[in-house]
Amino acid sequence: MTYHVARHTFATAVTLSNGVPIETVSKMLGHTTIRTTQIYAKVVERKVSDDMNVLRDKLGPAPVRR
Repeated sequence: MTYHVARHTFATAVTLSNGVPIETVSKMLGHTTIRTTQIYAKVVERKVSDDMNVLRDKLGPAPVRR
């Protein structure tokens, strides 16, 4: 495993996929801007789905339309 692959794996699989905010990941990787972190940290479909479920639970059920 190369250094570059290890950083991508850490940013995506280890941190973001476990709910660590991208701002924190940015600091962990030593980046001065979030843009640099976004290159390493790719949002996976599972994370999007999980985040949408959390949002849905917070907002409650959708109103019934008549």
